[in-house]
Amino acid sequence: MNLPFSYQKILIDQLNVPSKLIKDYQTLELTEMDLMVILQVLRLQKEHELLPSFDQIAQHMMINSNEVSNVLKKLRNSGLLSIDQFQDESQMVHEWYSITPLIEKLYEIDGQIDDSKAEEGKLFQLFEQEFGRGLSPIEIETISYWLDDDRFKPALIKAALRESVLMGKLNFRYIDRILNEWKKRGIKSVKDTKQQEKVETTTNKNQRPKRDTSVYYNWLED
Repeated sequence: MNLPFSYQKILIDQLNVPSKLIKDYQTLELTEMDLMVILQVLRLQKEHELLPSFDQIAQHMMINSNEVSNVLKKLRNSGLLSIDQFQDESQMVHEWYSITPLIEKLYEIDGQIDDSKAEEGKLFQLFEQEFGRGLSPIEIETISYWLDDDRFKPALIKAALRESVLMGKLNFRYIDRILNEWKKRGIKSVKDTKQQEKVETTTNKNQRPKRDTSVYYNWLED
């Protein structure tokens, strides 16, 4: 069908790509070059080149076939691209590049983000439970700062909260000092805090009795 150049013709000549791929490709640690190679593969597949050659992909890019090869190898090694097979109506087997693994991981990240947000919500509730009251706007902002700016994991903030409870110093300033001290020591997880305590216990075993932390760690794992 010969249509004059128009918006209608542009609409007909479309490539179906999830907008989320364009918006969130960096969450999969993809570069712009990686994304463009993927788009070129999809374009060629639309033109019935199911398994396009490196040269075919590079033809409309500013990189050569060797660089295309490296990108495709990277995508396959990262589990974002696969070469699948299917049979047509004539029972002939065809191979094609599939980005199904990429799309699955792209939307899987959404689920992980939802889980993370749920964990953060529980963290605010835990603080209110331990303090026996609702949190002030400044306290809420402080916890948000720990999560968003300092990048402390909810479990580590929970550990610092419990440490302050055990030491009888339940206040935000003390919790902040604990977290910053752990940050200086390179402690990034509850596992690291356990390892650090083992080291301190071994070093100081002749200087002070070992503190019973079984209740502490049971609380963390609730």
